[in-house]
Amino acid sequence: MHNISEELKAHFLRLYSMAFTDDNFHHLELKMLYDFAKERGVPKETLDNLLLNPSSIEKNIPESLIQKITYLYQLSQMIWADGKVDDNERNTLKKYIKLFGFKNSNIDDLSNYFLNTVEEKIPLEKVLKEL
Repeated sequence: MHNISEELKAHFLRLYSMAFTDDNFHHLELKMLYDFAKERGVPKETLDNLLLNPSSIEKNIPESLIQKITYLYQLSQMIWADGKVDDNERNTLKKYIKLFGFKNSNIDDLSNYFLNTVEEKIPLEKVLKEL
């Protein structure tokens, strides 16, 4: 099995759980999940194994601000994969923003920011430069 970090495993599981948040697992969400893995050089078989055996993974929070922003952006992409945002998805994104250590007073603004940037198709690179 391809070796990936605990942090990345946790991120893939967050993405996977986000896809189920609205009770409508869309095929584009699954494609996006596998595309994210491919971009990081993670083979399909490794991701399959992770998704089938998630219990061995700890909740691993990214340490760097760049990783936090990247992961929140990708979670927002997962939300938008089916073309709509529901309240459960928005609340789940807020939960992850809080889990990643952002101030409570910034959670709503950050949630709106990430969802808006993905909706407007602003590239992650530009988001990282702005923040």
